[in-house]
Amino acid sequence: MAFTWLPAIGSGAIVGLVLGLVGGGGSILAVPLLVYVVGVRSPHVAIGTSAIAVTASALGNLIAHWRAQNVKWRCAAVFASAGVLGAFLGSAAGKAIDGQKLLALFGVLMIAVGGLMLVRRTGEGNPDVRLTHETARELLPQLVGIGVAVGMFSGFFGIGGGFLIVPGLMLATGMPLKSAIGTSLVAVSAFGAATAASYAVSGMIDWRLAGLFILGGLFGGTAGVRLGQLLASRKGALSIVFAAIVIMVGAYVVWRGVSPLI
Repeated sequence: MAFTWLPAIGSGAIVGLVLGLVGGGGSILAVPLLVYVVGVRSPHVAIGTSAIAVTASALGNLIAHWRAQNVKWRCAAVFASAGVLGAFLGSAAGKAIDGQKLLALFGVLMIAVGGLMLVRRTGEGNPDVRLTHETARELLPQLVGIGVAVGMFSGFFGIGGGFLIVPGLMLATGMPLKSAIGTSLVAVSAFGAATAASYAVSGMIDWRLAGLFILGGLFGGTAGVRLGQLLASRKGALSIVFAAIVIMVGAYVVWRGVSPLI
């Protein structure tokens, strides 16, 4: 039993620590940790289980951003609704693909995400952007189109997709980074729930493991937030280090996913 719950809680703590420390991206480590550290044999079960943990983490962080008034609710509702459709389509496609090939594709995505994280993003934008009758003609097509596309990626790989949702919201609406981060958590929660529901129907979720993973994430997240406050002036450097880790883990996942097929 110890060899099951200790790695599960520890892996969840790592994801929570990263989320609390650098403000996002930790969920992309969930699947590799579940497969290679916890020892989940099926990549599909790892994806379904991680989707539950991602949803719980996003909901917890959403409350704090809601209180800070960083959430554009109308934009979030349209983007999330469109993305849920994409998430169901993506998860259906993901379940139909061989597990080893899916892992290899996941590793490629990690490398791409790590590269994107190394590109500096600015917080400039229009903080007063709103979805209204006057702006709907311009904003609705962007929110729906980008929402569906991002949701498909999220559902296919079983991740929250915050690293795609944030720039997607900024591109669709022109809102600043701070608002995009808060607003993205609505979509992350919705996408994760849709993906988890799809995998749950197929019996591809380990519920006990998901609970342990979430428990570890709560401890890790608390520690990450406190550590982030102490290292606030070095968050740029921390983000670069984390991006490098994501790229290296992605390369390892690609190698592990491809080697049995060679």
